[in-house]
Amino acid sequence: MARYTGPKTKIARKFGEAIFGPDKVLSRKPHPPGQHGLGRKKKTSEYGIQLREKQKAKYTYGVLERQFRNMFEKASHSKGITGEVLLQLLESRLDNIVYRMGLAKTRAGARQLVSHRHVVVDGKVVNIPSYSVKPGQIIGVRERDKSLEVILDSVSGFNHSKYPWIEWDQPSMSAKYLHIPDRADIPENIKEQLIVELYSK
Repeated sequence: MARYTGPKTKIARKFGEAIFGPDKVLSRKPHPPGQHGLGRKKKTSEYGIQLREKQKAKYTYGVLERQFRNMFEKASHSKGITGEVLLQLLESRLDNIVYRMGLAKTRAGARQLVSHRHVVVDGKVVNIPSYSVKPGQIIGVRERDKSLEVILDSVSGFNHSKYPWIEWDQPSMSAKYLHIPDRADIPENIKEQLIVELYSK
């Protein structure tokens, strides 16, 4: 499936946040990209603000428009606050769980690990990044891939206690998805209510 493959720093500068992970260029150039990035003070409409928030969420989690819309529809028909449920659905994606486990330094890297069949769920290989992980399931690295340098490098020094809904087990290089995270525990700077308002028009 198609993915955004353009310049990520440019997108990060647009939002003023390192939404794709650590970015040295962003720290040097925190202003928007383009010739007039430093002096631009154009007033943004309400619709523009809402659209910007949706785009930020899509880029952050690496989800395309149709997928995002489908997840919103699912969230809107679920119990709970629609915006919070939407973020919880995004957090439950397999590629995001792999990223939260520290097996990859970015979500794009996590998506690649899944696509290349390095990840197992309950002992079975799953190569679908959008796979929805259920509480109680165990996500790990395929036995023959546990010595991959890219995984060992990423795991080394990673703080596995920072996400209370994921229980990491170092010897087996696996983690249990304990429960769906509360909104307060999701660290992403996304104003989900703006997305709800955008789709409600």
